[in-house]
Amino acid sequence: MSFSTNIKNELTHQETTRSERLAILSAFFRNNAIYTEDKIELITENSTVAKYLFQLVKDTYQVTLQIEQKRNNNFAKNSLYILTVNEKIELILKDLSVLSENGFYLLEPLEYMVSTIEDQRAYLRGLFLAKGSVNDPKTSRYHLEFSIDTIEEAEFDQDLLNNFDLNSKIISRDKGYMLYVKEAEKIGDFLRIINATKALLYYEDIRIYRDHKNMTNRLNNCEQANIDKTIETATKQVEDINYLIEEVGLDLLDEKTQEAARYRLKYPESSLLELSEIISVETNNKITKSGLNHRFRKIKELVQRIKNLH
Repeated sequence: MSFSTNIKNELTHQETTRSERLAILSAFFRNNAIYTEDKIELITENSTVAKYLFQLVKDTYQVTLQIEQKRNNNFAKNSLYILTVNEKIELILKDLSVLSENGFYLLEPLEYMVSTIEDQRAYLRGLFLAKGSVNDPKTSRYHLEFSIDTIEEAEFDQDLLNNFDLNSKIISRDKGYMLYVKEAEKIGDFLRIINATKALLYYEDIRIYRDHKNMTNRLNNCEQANIDKTIETATKQVEDINYLIEEVGLDLLDEKTQEAARYRLKYPESSLLELSEIISVETNNKITKSGLNHRFRKIKELVQRIKNLH
């Protein structure tokens, strides 16, 4: 069972007020219903959502619905569930802000449908039940999306999401529009807004684990990069010292720099910090990492001068 399916199943078990039920139904009807003068058809691929809608519409409008299961042509899914309403068509569509009082399609729901924060959250629950999906954080990138048919509905839904600071975006598709959220933290906020508590706990557990794992990987990468840099630097210093020995010897260097050169050849893989500590202990003359680096810089400059003469 997919993560999106688990969320939808959880949403169908929430206690709601009448106002919230109307907002949920408005979002679903506006985004996932086919209607004519004599019937309304609600379509879903989720049997639990189908039963939930059946009861919600029946209790809210005291109508009889038929529910039919059909084979889906989409091979990724097994069935479609079609709920059909044959009574009070006009009343329901106007009450749910799908049609205006004059019987025209409303490009967006009337203001009263989402006049409170709780109604806005309920509308988003209905929208997710109708058109929403979230990638499982365990197996994929973070991604929440809604497939919307009209630009007006997409922009209305975007405004609703962004009222909660979710930073949602819209892109055009061949058929309709995709409204989406990609930031991991914002997707968690969305699950909190629609009261999908179990899904939120699962999501945050996985997100925290992934963030910790990514941080560990970044630290390991930084550590490896530092090791590589240390080896590269030490190798270059050994090359410079060997070049001097072959060309002119070490006598052109002062005593302390000769000492640094000998210790570098003796400990070719040590970092500057490690080498400074070794020299300090073995010679009883303290030298800092910075001081040692200065001596190797003198060797490098001498090598460069000799090469320029050739």
